[in-house]
Amino acid sequence: MSADIVIIGSGFAARQLVKFIRQQDKSVPVRIIAADSCDEYNKPELSHVFSMGYRAEALTRQTAAEWAESQNIMLHPFTRVSGIDRAARLVQTSAGDFPYGRLVLATGAGAMVPAVKGRELIYTLNSQQEFRQCEADLTNAERVLMIGGGLIGTELTMDFTRAGKQVTLIDRSASLLSALLPPEIGGRLQHHLVRSGVQFRFQTELVELARDGDALEARFSNGERGRFDAVVCAIGLCPDLDLAQKAGIEVRRGIVVDEALATSAPDIYALGDCAEIQGRLMPYLQPAMLAAMTLGRNLTGGGAKLTLPAMLIKVKTPDMPLHLAGDPANPAYQWQMAFSATGLVAKGYDERGVFRAFVVSEDHMKMAFSLLKEIKLADAA
Repeated sequence: MSADIVIIGSGFAARQLVKFIRQQDKSVPVRIIAADSCDEYNKPELSHVFSMGYRAEALTRQTAAEWAESQNIMLHPFTRVSGIDRAARLVQTSAGDFPYGRLVLATGAGAMVPAVKGRELIYTLNSQQEFRQCEADLTNAERVLMIGGGLIGTELTMDFTRAGKQVTLIDRSASLLSALLPPEIGGRLQHHLVRSGVQFRFQTELVELARDGDALEARFSNGERGRFDAVVCAIGLCPDLDLAQKAGIEVRRGIVVDEALATSAPDIYALGDCAEIQGRLMPYLQPAMLAAMTLGRNLTGGGAKLTLPAMLIKVKTPDMPLHLAGDPANPAYQWQMAFSATGLVAKGYDERGVFRAFVVSEDHMKMAFSLLKEIKLADAA
C-alpha cells in the first residue's frame, strides 16, 4: 500500500494541513493535486483589492515552486481530478493515476450564481483566478450591481464604494447581513454605506440580465430595471462535493466528517469549505486552521479530536469594522446594546440570561477577545 498522503486542493486549509504535517513529520511523502496554479495568496485580501489598487498578480505571496521546495512536497498544479478508485486506492487525474495511502479532500467551495437568463455576464470574486479574469472590467466599471448583502457582498460593496464606484446592492432578505447580525446593528452599517452613496434594494432579486450596448441592463423581481457596467454576485458558497459523491462518500450539505476529520470511506478525510463539521458548514479561517491542526496530527500517527471554541468572525468594512461571535442573528436572544460615536457594544443573552453572543465595532473591537472568553465560560457552565 502506498504511504503517500495525497491532498486534493491547494487553498488555505490544504496549505495549513501541509504545515502541520511537516511540523510532525519532515519526510512522509505528501502529494498535492490542484486545478489552479498552487500559488499562495491571502484570500481575505480580495475584499479590498479595488480600494487599495491591488493587481491580481500582486496578491501572490509564494509561488508553487517555492512552496514545493520549502515543504518537501510533490506538486501537480493545473491538474484536474476526474475520480477516486477506492478499491485500487488511486486518484484519477488529467496527469495520470496516483496511489494514495491516505487521501484528503480539500476541494473547497464555489461561488453561487442565480439561475437567471444572462448569468454568464455575472462575475464572482472567490479566488485569485476569478479576480484575474474580471480585474480589468471591474477596475474600469463605474456602476456596479452587487447581488447579496451577506458578509462578502457587504465587504465588497464598501470596497467598491471606497474605490469611487456607484454601487447598488440587492438582497432577498429585509436587512443587511441578516444571517449574521441583529437588524439594529445591520442598520447601523447600512447607514454608513448609504452616506457613502450605496443604493439598497431589499427583498429584491435579479430576474434577468442582458447586454445593452456598452452597459448591462438588469431586471428585478419588483419590476424595476437598472443599467450597470458590471454585476458581481456574492450570495454564498456551494461546497464542491462532486468527487466525494462519485466515490460513494457520505455527503449532506458538505462532505460529512467526524471529530477526527474522517469521512465515511476508510483513509479518506476532508477539511475546509467542502467539509461538514458537526452538522455545519464553517467557511471561516479559524475552524479551517483548527481542523488542519487536528488532521495533521492524525495523519502522522496521532489520535486528535477536533474541538471548536467560541470563534471570532471579522467583518472587514473599514468605515465600520465589526467583530462578532456566538450566533448574533438568533432571534431568541435578548440584547443589551450601547451605541456611541466611537462604535457599539452589543451583548446577546439566552432565555436563562446566559451570555451567548456579542458584536463590537470600531474603537470597541479591542474588547472582542475578553468577551470571547466569557462566551466560552458561559457555554461550559
